[in-house]
Amino acid sequence: MAGNTNGTPRVIALVGPQSSGKTTLLEGILSRCGKIDRKNANTSRLIGDSSPEAKAREMGTEINVAATEFMGDPYIFLDCPGSIELAQETLGALQCADAAVIVTEADADRITGLAPTLKLLDDHNIPHYIFVNKVDRAIGSVRHLADAIKGVSERPIVVRQIPIRDGDEIKGYVDLAQERAHIYHRHEESKIIDLPDEIESDAKDARYAMLETLADFDEKLMEELLEDVDPSKDEVMKDLAQDLGEDLIVPVLIGSALNENGVHRLLKAIRHEVPGLDKLNERLGITGDGNTAMAHVLKTFYMHHMGKISLVRLLSGSITDADTFGGTRPSGLYELQGDQTKKISKATAGDVIGLGRMDDAKTGQTLFSGKSAGDNVLDLPLLSAVYTVAVAPESRNDEAKLVTSLAKLCEEDPSLSYEQTRDTHEILLKGQGDVQLQLAIDRLNSKYGVHVTKHRPRVPYKETIKKSATQHSRFKKQSGGHGQFGDVVVEVKPLPAGTGFAFDEKITGGAVPKQYIPSVEAGVKDYLSSGPLGFPVVDVGVTLVDGSYHNVDSSDQAFKMAGRLAMSEALPDCSPVLLEPIMHVKVHTPSEFTGQINAVISGRRGQILGFDGRDGWQGWDTLEAHLPQSEMHDLIIELRSISMGAATYEAKFARLSELTGKLADQVLKQQQAAE
Repeated sequence: MAGNTNGTPRVIALVGPQSSGKTTLLEGILSRCGKIDRKNANTSRLIGDSSPEAKAREMGTEINVAATEFMGDPYIFLDCPGSIELAQETLGALQCADAAVIVTEADADRITGLAPTLKLLDDHNIPHYIFVNKVDRAIGSVRHLADAIKGVSERPIVVRQIPIRDGDEIKGYVDLAQERAHIYHRHEESKIIDLPDEIESDAKDARYAMLETLADFDEKLMEELLEDVDPSKDEVMKDLAQDLGEDLIVPVLIGSALNENGVHRLLKAIRHEVPGLDKLNERLGITGDGNTAMAHVLKTFYMHHMGKISLVRLLSGSITDADTFGGTRPSGLYELQGDQTKKISKATAGDVIGLGRMDDAKTGQTLFSGKSAGDNVLDLPLLSAVYTVAVAPESRNDEAKLVTSLAKLCEEDPSLSYEQTRDTHEILLKGQGDVQLQLAIDRLNSKYGVHVTKHRPRVPYKETIKKSATQHSRFKKQSGGHGQFGDVVVEVKPLPAGTGFAFDEKITGGAVPKQYIPSVEAGVKDYLSSGPLGFPVVDVGVTLVDGSYHNVDSSDQAFKMAGRLAMSEALPDCSPVLLEPIMHVKVHTPSEFTGQINAVISGRRGQILGFDGRDGWQGWDTLEAHLPQSEMHDLIIELRSISMGAATYEAKFARLSELTGKLADQVLKQQQAAE
């Protein structure tokens, strides 16, 4: 069994859906450990969701760190946000956690939403428990819930406890490994009682099912079961610890975090079964001499009056506040506890601490003590953006400050990104959903004093032509002194889709001097940035075939204006048409929702290309389609609503497609109104 870790803390990530009770469980854990008094709100709030954004939404918005001790062993708990839109926080925390506890409600109909988290844990071989919370309010059976979990977990589910009921009320549980019955007591450790007769048969069957699963990984236990030999409790506990440590099974425990029911038993399971730091480093493939300090960045914070704080787990060695990483000395070492920071002078392997003002350190990076640059980066999955808003500062004076502040927000949460677009001249903020982006906007205000407005991004429509034309245009201006004279003849023709723009010249006899030809091209390009319909023109070929010049009045500027004039006069006669961007979309969804999502895509003018099983995901499909970009703004919201939050998508530009009819008329009307 894992037992004592010689003072090295084990790090446990608390993960699970929003409102499942993770923070309540954390408070229950700290109360059981004597770290806080739950009757005293002043101590409880220090480890809860204490940021202004979290309080306003009554939900976790970033990793929350809490250290404690249980039965003489140190632990650090990382309470992760439950919103699917803030999943990048969870990915960062899980990288260097010794184990995870998935907190879920006892509702089998919502288990589908656990699939992405379970898949991540399975893929990275991270040991994990499932803690079924709020059993005091449960309607369905734990057995039914376990069956639902089996459908979304690659690892076998091992039910460790079954409830003892008194009518509709759950008043305790049977520990199947220890073969003991317990009665819950609010905010106290449960009391052992005799196994009630009415549950004896169910307990026996459930225990045998648990042992059968464990026997799949233990030949001796398998032989004992075949010979009807009851294994010893120590043997069963040893198997549970070994199989959990190797991520071969997923133990399921039950309780009520609010009442602290089942919390003590969960802590004891963690103490005896979760492996230590050596096992984590083995899983990560990290080797070292144990002397060089190695710290992995789980999260980046920007804090008032402290600047940048890199939340790291020290994977090896020890550091003092005088040491350097990659030649940079942190401004300080900090112990974090909820919203509190405490400066410390030393940290050792296994600790989770903050490093002050490590300006070059990035989330997901591994830092090494001394002069090493520390460019070894673990495989931190980055979530691709599925929701976008356009933002603009309320004051023009804040334009430069907005970009700097957005860069810091994206550093804190790598699943956020931003770009300044050429086509629509907007600043686009991209992420996982409306909640995440609104959080970012709130932080722009509260942290950086930048007030912004947001709106739905404009679609980068384009236009092209369907007919050819020859145009003779002359730019002539006389205003005293030297005038302006440029005379050109151009041939304009449509090009195949995706070609872009092509310019050529067939001037003979010096009709247009060579030095002016680039100016004609510049004028043509200048007009094509906004054609007769008001959008950038693409897939057009222009050839300069003739013209004339004046020895005194011709100039680069005159021929540039002549080229622009020629295009403005020619293109309206070339049958301009509107083009809308079409995206190639891959929607990943549990198979049970594929039919509904097909209907959603079709209802958004999508063209279904087909679907197949999602590679590496049992019970999931990947649906491919071509979908107009104009139909994608809130697509992720509808997909999540259908699929219990599980479905997602990825998209890339596919092509431009002609848009006609009422939709085209609406777009053109909106464009004219905006000009």
